[in-house]
Amino acid sequence: MIAPRGRRLAIDVGSVRVGVATCDPDGILATPVETVQRTPDDADVRRVAALAAEYEVLEVIVGLPRTLRNTDGPAVEAARDFGDQVAAAVAPVPVLYHDERLTTVTAAGALRASGRKGKAARAVIDQAAAVAILQGWLDARRNQGRDASD
Repeated sequence: MIAPRGRRLAIDVGSVRVGVATCDPDGILATPVETVQRTPDDADVRRVAALAAEYEVLEVIVGLPRTLRNTDGPAVEAARDFGDQVAAAVAPVPVLYHDERLTTVTAAGALRASGRKGKAARAVIDQAAAVAILQGWLDARRNQGRDASD
């Protein structure tokens, strides 16, 4: 089954920031959107929901930071909790989860290689991780010929 044409939105959930990325309508290339500051209220969830509406996404992909042993720790629980809040805010748009092991490490390495360091890198690291999550999801879906979600 071929997935419907349309944009997807990916989020990299951190304790301080949420990186956001989207893709083209053909699902070929993921690009950064913005970094959303986490808030004690639901302003961060509302901002992600507003971006989902702005980009008219078909699905939201939430990265699950599983351990290298493929187990769920506190970070996975936090990502699922945030994803559940986003799901309530964007319904009926589905929220899917995708393994994102090492995406932040990969993103940090790529930013260092491109010459971005320190505060400049921290400002976009979460966006770069969200791009890695979405690109991985898109590639897996394309390679498997089916949905790559959990």
